[in-house]
Amino acid sequence: MSQKTLVIVPTYNERDNLPALVKRIMAQPAGVEMLVVDDNSPDGTGKLADEIASKNPMVNVLHRAEKNGLGRAYLAGFQWALARGYEFIFEMDGDFSHNPDDIPAFLEAAQGADLVLGSRYNNGIRVINWPLKRLMLSMGAGKYVRFVTGMPFSDPTGGYKCFRRKTLLSLDLEGVRSNGYSFQIEMTHKVWRQGMNVVEVPIIFTDRFQGSSKMSRKIVREAFVMVWRLLLQNKLRRSPQQAGSGRTAVSKA
Repeated sequence: MSQKTLVIVPTYNERDNLPALVKRIMAQPAGVEMLVVDDNSPDGTGKLADEIASKNPMVNVLHRAEKNGLGRAYLAGFQWALARGYEFIFEMDGDFSHNPDDIPAFLEAAQGADLVLGSRYNNGIRVINWPLKRLMLSMGAGKYVRFVTGMPFSDPTGGYKCFRRKTLLSLDLEGVRSNGYSFQIEMTHKVWRQGMNVVEVPIIFTDRFQGSSKMSRKIVREAFVMVWRLLLQNKLRRSPQQAGSGRTAVSKA
């Protein structure tokens, strides 16, 4: 079985962050590959990614015609990865809020899991450079998701993840409706409600120092409505439809 690993990084105006991020990901002992999914960034991120990829065969680039949302970018990346036989498929932000040095801990946890979630709130709060208002919004959103859906995870809205190949193949990716940050909630819920094994690893989240956040009121509203849609899809159950799902906290090595 293939054990290839791919880190998918959606980008929109991340030119300043991209070279250093590529260097950090390529330095991982796991020997991972990287896919930059660029939404036609006006600042030339896509062109820079092509230049980097031309010099490094472990870096790949997927260009999209326009900015069409985080969820659509990841779905395009998933399809690209599945078509090329990757076994471990990561989601990672392009602004260094997710630490590439955590990749080995994710891969270790993924040996016994279908989906690994990076948690900012497992056994404490590990968030750097966020104002109190943003932190309270994030933690409140997590509690809201847990209350409505029944998912037990400490950080259901986080975006640092590692999927097994079989996990993504089990999902109807064409049926994923959300596109903003609620995409993270929907994907985790689709895995969890099937009774698959979802585990959490603690991470330190550092908010971006360069560029601007993609958060908006529209994204927040989408997430607010999405959780109720997920509850209906799960036939008003606040537990998996199949036995076997569990939450396991995995410590970093």
